[in-house]
Amino acid sequence: MDIKIGGYNLMKVERILEFGVYMDDGKKGILLPNRWVPENTEVGDEIEVFICHDSEDRLIATTLKSKAKVGDIAFLQVKTVTPIGAFLDLGLMKDLFVPRSGQRSEMIVGGKYFVQVNIDERTDRLVGTEWFEKSLSNENLDLKEVEEVDLKVYRKTEIGFAVIINDKHLGLLYSNEIYRPIAIGDSCKGYIKKIYPDTNKIDVVLGKPGYQRVESETDKILRLLQESRGTLPYNDKTSPEVIYTIFGMSKKTFKMALGNLYRQKKIDFTENGIALVG
Repeated sequence: MDIKIGGYNLMKVERILEFGVYMDDGKKGILLPNRWVPENTEVGDEIEVFICHDSEDRLIATTLKSKAKVGDIAFLQVKTVTPIGAFLDLGLMKDLFVPRSGQRSEMIVGGKYFVQVNIDERTDRLVGTEWFEKSLSNENLDLKEVEEVDLKVYRKTEIGFAVIINDKHLGLLYSNEIYRPIAIGDSCKGYIKKIYPDTNKIDVVLGKPGYQRVESETDKILRLLQESRGTLPYNDKTSPEVIYTIFGMSKKTFKMALGNLYRQKKIDFTENGIALVG
């Protein structure tokens, strides 16, 4: 039986003892201690468990939800620092060890860092590292434009934020296309805006790119107009800062949305702003 250490496994209850139940691994069994055993568990039941090592380096099962599994890149908080490394909160009974060699700079207690969870080849234990870029590749992409993806905001750049896409690729989110506050460590849904075939660089956005996103912004403008008795004191001459504060969008998107609504004869431009037609 192939057991995934540092991952979730659907396993059968092999036997029940007073201190817990043993899950069938095709060998001697792996203990699921009583504190994590679901009520009314019986022999033969299947339970999804996370497999890791306990404080005595024995394989153990738990129904706790880990903040990351092997291969994942997660933004984790440091709980303890020692001369040989740091221990980060993984949400399990045992913290994730990140050796000094796996740190870009010295970690501090309470700090949060992006680390990848791996298996130590020598000990088979879970170990973390900040040196994970080599596992992020844009060479063989299984993505397409406008596809929804999982994003992790990785680091700030001069023109926006570098993001991790589906824990496998790197992309860029431009500052002028961010319509709400974001911070390093945030996880969110996004969309592939453009893939450059010559370099395989990827641009992403938080809302659906192009016409579909503008359509959703037009709905927001119409709703705000209706809530304001049909008029608003904002137009394409309003400052970008005010537009972002009131509408949560860039001035470019705001102007596109106004043009769309005007062509549909849903709004008119007034001396001081915009107004609903009819």
